[in-house]
Amino acid sequence: MKLKFFTIPIDHPDGAEAELNRFLGAHRISRVEKEFVADGAASAWSVVVTWVDGAEPAIAQSATGAAAKTGRVDYRELLSPPEFAVYDRLRTLRKDLAQAEGLPPDAVFSNEQLAAFVQRRISTEQALAAVEGVGEGRLQRYGNPFLDLLRQAVPGLPPAAAPSADRPASATG
Repeated sequence: MKLKFFTIPIDHPDGAEAELNRFLGAHRISRVEKEFVADGAASAWSVVVTWVDGAEPAIAQSATGAAAKTGRVDYRELLSPPEFAVYDRLRTLRKDLAQAEGLPPDAVFSNEQLAAFVQRRISTEQALAAVEGVGEGRLQRYGNPFLDLLRQAVPGLPPAAAPSADRPASATG
């Protein structure tokens, strides 16, 4: 694993923000950490990205086995309709939390992690912590609202299907 450091100035974030987003989209990310550095007019966000060297971003296969051409996973194809409904609610929660903190949504949890939460029928803090990439910091900061939503939604889902080549059993990111 490698580290990449970014500084995003508060007064003109666009260029640095775009560079960070390009990097995140082009690499297999395992962790993103951020810290606000208060320094008057020179205040900035310091972002550390941990990524896997030589690994391409995940390219998923659809339910038909066809590789996604864009390199993006279409979770509507990978999840059952009831699972996708819960996944979509998790994405909305993630978006709201990220916006409140001025973060990109993937800094909260990745799409792959959200899908794993649903596929594994997560309802406990221990199960949430077992998902790859969910460290103590994310668990403490974001665990409760996600667990509240999952505890409400998971009992209404049909039993989880066994993992297959089309449905990843674990999440990275």
